This record gives sequence, structure tokens and C-alpha cells, in this order.
Amino acid sequence: MIKVEAPARICFFGDHQDYLNLPVIAGTINRFIHIEGKKINDNKYILQLVDIDEYRTINLNEKYNIDDGDYFLSALEVLKKEGYIFNEGYNIKIFGNIPINAGISSSSALVVAWIRFLIATQKQNIRVTDEQIGKWAYEAESTFFNQPGGIMDQYTISQKGLLYIDTLSTLTERLNANIGGLVIAESGITKKTLTVLENARKYGEASIAAVKEKVSDFDIHKADENDYKEFLGYVPEIYRDHWYATIFNHLLTQKARKMLKEGPIDIYQIGSWMNAHQKILQERIQNTPEIMQLQMKAALNAGAIGAKIIGSGGGGCMVAMVNDDSKEKVIRAFKKNGAMSAYEISLISPV
Repeated sequence: MIKVEAPARICFFGDHQDYLNLPVIAGTINRFIHIEGKKINDNKYILQLVDIDEYRTINLNEKYNIDDGDYFLSALEVLKKEGYIFNEGYNIKIFGNIPINAGISSSSALVVAWIRFLIATQKQNIRVTDEQIGKWAYEAESTFFNQPGGIMDQYTISQKGLLYIDTLSTLTERLNANIGGLVIAESGITKKTLTVLENARKYGEASIAAVKEKVSDFDIHKADENDYKEFLGYVPEIYRDHWYATIFNHLLTQKARKMLKEGPIDIYQIGSWMNAHQKILQERIQNTPEIMQLQMKAALNAGAIGAKIIGSGGGGCMVAMVNDDSKEKVIRAFKKNGAMSAYEISLISPV
């Protein structure tokens, strides 16, 4: 019996930055996708998708057409290209407790877990780094289908812990995860990943390109508040909100990185930066439905230290920083104001 798992992830700082090659801070939480497989005498993968009550069979002897978003097959192709051979069948059960299409990366967790499972089926004992698994997962989920997302999800989930990810170099840095209690709230609104990502990426890239057209040596990685003001006139009106978001989200990420790396950690300052990040997301990138804004406001009024939407936006989940005194009050506030569910979670680190 082969058993593997992969966790969900939360982005704390840097939403809508990784596809611009800007850094993010993200962490893994104690919600998982599990895959269990038992070898059979047939060259097929028989998949039981427990949570959605579906079955699927992949015949390893047949050529197949790969539909957009079929990560089971894209991951197989990515690993075949690396020289892996798949000629033994398995009965496979897939299940978990990560909300689907809710912004905490159920799809990326599935891809990472699936790649771990496929590697575990190999006859030879192959040692693969977590970093490499993240790269293959990104290729299988994004590059293979020419989708607009960045590397944050796959790299965070494969490596675990609270990470600062330099998406330009793909290097990661472990940060202090001692940021107090956390509550997840599920809004019940299905997120609109591709629509939000496509628009935000296009507008963000266009704002940077407009500045570089006038200032050839402009480097977004070194930009600050003064650059925002100085070059604002070069940015067409339609892209100015995303110009603001690009500059100031990056600055917030760097402030948080410094504190979480060097200390001392002030969770109230972290919470304040989280709120500032959310303000940019909802007012500039406009990825937060009004009902979710009201739910987060209620959570803050109930004592949350900070709160923000998770993931690309348009729906999905929210995260709130809490302490022991406010935790239950915040959970109740989310639910009272229409959240489908709310519960405590914790960050997890590599074993």
C-alpha cells in the first residue's frame, strides 16, 4: 500500500504578485489531500474520487487525449518526459478535507500528492527533492495548459512551512511561523480563478511595461513609494490601480519578510499589514465580493487581529489572525454574517 498526502496553502502576503515575478509569503496548513494506492494485476489506474463520489480509469497501455485541466494525465506526461515508466496498475483512493475551489489550493495539493504517488510507484528507490516536485507540479498544472498562475501554490505545498518565495529566482526562504492563531472562513462563493488572474496579470504587466517604455532601467523589484508617484503619469488610467497594487503589495511583503525572518515578531503589526494588503486587494485589484468584505469587517469587529481573502479571489475562503480571547468570537462573527463554515487551523512545517 502506498500512502501520500499534500497540504493546503494560505498566501499571507503577495497575492497577485508571483506571476509578475515578485515575491510572496505563503504557508501550509493542517488540511490535506490523501492518496492511497494498492497494486493490481492490470495496467490501469482505477481512481476513486471519494469526496465527489466519482470513479475514473486510466489505461496505461492506451494513448489518450488530454483535456484542459486534466492534471492526472498532465502529471503523467511531465514525469514520462523525465524518464519515468508507468506499467503497473493500482486501485487508488483519493480523499481529503480541503475545500474545493475555495482559494486554498485544493487543485495544487492534488497535483503535488499525485506526483508523489506516481514517484512512489517506481520500482527503483528514487530520491526526489521537494523543490523538484514543486517544479514538476507547476509544469503539470500551469505550463502544460498555458494557464496564467504563478509558482506559489506548488512550491509552498511541496516544501511545507511558512516560506518567502522569490518567484524570479524560484529560491525559497523559511520564515518563523509563530504568528499566533488562525481561523479559516469559507464564504460559500465559488472563486473565479482564471478570470481574476487573467485580468490582474494583464493589467499588472501592462502597468510595468508602460513605465519601462519611458524608463528603460526601471526595476520593479527595487521600486518604492517615490517611484510610484514619480512614474504614475506614465501609466494609462486603466492600469493605475494595478500599478498601485504592484508597488505597495511588494513593499508590504518585504516588511513582513524582515520581521518574520529577523524578529522580534509583533503579531499586531503583522495583522495591520495583512489588513493593508486586503485593502489593496479589494479596492485596487477588486477581487473581493462585497459580502466577503462585510464578513471580514465583522471578524475584525469581533477581535480578529488581521483578515484577508485567500487566493486569486472572486470568492472562496478568508483567513483571520486571532488570539485565544477572540478565536471563538471571530468564528461566530463569520458564521453570523453568512460564511458557510469557519474553523481554527494551524500552520504545519516539514517533518
